[in-house]
Amino acid sequence: MMSRGIRRQAPALVVGAVALVTALGGTVYAAGKINGHSIKVKSLPGNRLAIGSVPGNRLKPGTIPSTQLAPGSIQGDRLAPGSVTGVQVDVSTLGQVPSAAFADKAESAKDAETALKAATAENAERVNGYEAGCKPSTVPFAGACWQTSANGTAMTPANAASSCANEGGELPDPLLLAAFSQQPGITIATGDEWTNTITNVSGPDLYAVVTVSPSATVSSEVATKTKKFRCVIPLLG
Repeated sequence: MMSRGIRRQAPALVVGAVALVTALGGTVYAAGKINGHSIKVKSLPGNRLAIGSVPGNRLKPGTIPSTQLAPGSIQGDRLAPGSVTGVQVDVSTLGQVPSAAFADKAESAKDAETALKAATAENAERVNGYEAGCKPSTVPFAGACWQTSANGTAMTPANAASSCANEGGELPDPLLLAAFSQQPGITIATGDEWTNTITNVSGPDLYAVVTVSPSATVSSEVATKTKKFRCVIPLLG
């Protein structure tokens, strides 16, 4: 009885064994014979492929999301021109461009030039379209640079005029000196100041010179007297 049962099951076992061998043989064949070049373009989605099993030129565009790519797996020379913009680049990973150091120096030089101009701009004005400035201790007024205070030594008007000439200037006009005395921070010396106007000529070297008082009063004094004075110097271009 036992031997008959075994004989009845033998065909079924044979069929099963053949099927198993066929299946295994097909798997081995597929593993050995199917590669990326054997797959039809666009026939498989990217997420069904093992890493490295298919060359990039056999993949359908967009089938592999960026999250599936290992860092550094795609070299820069494999990217299409313009495919990566500044938005995708982490700026903090970039070093300074070599020539940018010169730009930093240029910016510093520009700032220094701006500061220098600002330092001189306070006492600068434009004359006939040209920028001009004044020396220290002078301020621009009526198209020239006026000394902000009178000279410390009283002189005759002739010597005062010579002193101003040595500084490249001259004694002021009386009416302009009276107007200048009204400017903020300006005070005429006690005892009046000389101007450049002569009056009351009575003979050789006998004349008077117009003066201006602290109250802006215009008067005159004989040329033999000594008084303080201030010079008016042309604007520096």
